Amino acid sequence: MRNLAFAVSGALALTIATLQGLSSAQAPPPLQPDQPVLYENARLIPGDGGAVIERAALLVEKRVVARVGPAGTLTVPASVRRVDLSGKTIMPALIGTHGHPGFQQGLSYSAANYTRETVLSDLARALYFGVSVVQSQGIETGELFYQLRAEQSTGRPFGALLQVAGRGIGAPNAGPGGAAYAGIAYEVTTEAEARTAVRELAARKVDMVKIWVDDRNGRAPKLSAPLYRAIINEAHARKLRVIAHVFYHTDAVDLVAAGIDAFAHLVRDTVMDDALVAAIVRKNVVVMGNLTTPLKPTDATTPPWLTPGDPMMTLLSAAVATPVVERMRAYYAKRDPRAVEGARQRYGILQRSLAKLNAAGARIVLGADTGLEDHYFGFAEQLELQAMVEAGMSPAQAIVAATSRGAEFLHLRDTGAISAGKRADFLVLDANPLDDIKNTRRISRIYIANEEVNRPSLLALMR
Repeated sequence: MRNLAFAVSGALALTIATLQGLSSAQAPPPLQPDQPVLYENARLIPGDGGAVIERAALLVEKRVVARVGPAGTLTVPASVRRVDLSGKTIMPALIGTHGHPGFQQGLSYSAANYTRETVLSDLARALYFGVSVVQSQGIETGELFYQLRAEQSTGRPFGALLQVAGRGIGAPNAGPGGAAYAGIAYEVTTEAEARTAVRELAARKVDMVKIWVDDRNGRAPKLSAPLYRAIINEAHARKLRVIAHVFYHTDAVDLVAAGIDAFAHLVRDTVMDDALVAAIVRKNVVVMGNLTTPLKPTDATTPPWLTPGDPMMTLLSAAVATPVVERMRAYYAKRDPRAVEGARQRYGILQRSLAKLNAAGARIVLGADTGLEDHYFGFAEQLELQAMVEAGMSPAQAIVAATSRGAEFLHLRDTGAISAGKRADFLVLDANPLDDIKNTRRISRIYIANEEVNRPSLLALMR
């Protein structure tokens, strides 16, 4: 399994810190190689549904969690380094399962922006907001993503871990919808073409296969059942999972019967009925809400997270260019009440479906369609957590969906929870997200593999 590679303390961070004029006297004492560390006195949320420890001790050895327990109960090595986190909360880093890096640069959103620098900026921004993994979902052209994934596997540090789905597959003109994405997806009309596309993706060792199934609001033919069944069968024969962009309830029913592994969106024409929910649960189909893009038009006025002093606004001000933040705010200045009401009715369908899935025990993960215009990495995942709770999930359930279950879905067995044997990837928060899920935005520190992330270096990469 590939190791995670991130922008953390080390040669790159030290170089950037030097360029920023930070003296060695300002930096904490360096951690000695393989020195055990004991993080003490924070509230610990394990992320796997286990019990919260109100005053915890977390022992990390060789970058991996060795033991967890109440403060004062662990036997620790004499050489241990102690880090007092009194008043803080620690939880696993977030796992983003649905993103599209590389298309936005400042106010511009286009295929011309799809460069190494823009993708690295998105990965750095994701980690700055506490997202340690980004699963790209099928709008990937050329060699860039494969090259970056290979570089990360050798330990080169540049932001969140990138997983790859390749080009994705749809019917002609039925792939990703924006003009920036034209011509990227495979366009198939026969089973032979569909199977060939899967074989090509498998040869590139993609992490999953993405398909677009619906008619894209009438602009294109649907991907027919025989074609997506051929794709699913071919992918499964090569031990690849298939995730579907879906809109219509009837398509979702047949996709579950065909063996689909995950849905990249909820159905949007009607609330999921009991039979579909039961089939999703029975067949262990993974689902993500992707609530935040349809949430946007439901606000009639500027939402609180875009107001000065809000924790989200604090993050946005540091990590997103001011003209973009101003454009995000300007969107809400002249909202048509009729459009707002229509958006709220459509959004209610998604909320009720997610609530039904959650109540039934479906495998929900954090996915936000991140990377669409002004829907920035990290910001989108943080907002999605809030939307999941507002739709009926408890903060504890949303955290599990955003950490351990996301890692399980992406086959990352060594991260996603704070428990013995997992790598020490965690957030240190200034407030308790179990009291208010928005407290996941109050980030004090980020640790990846027991190294504290140099957050100023991430800001430098974004610029």
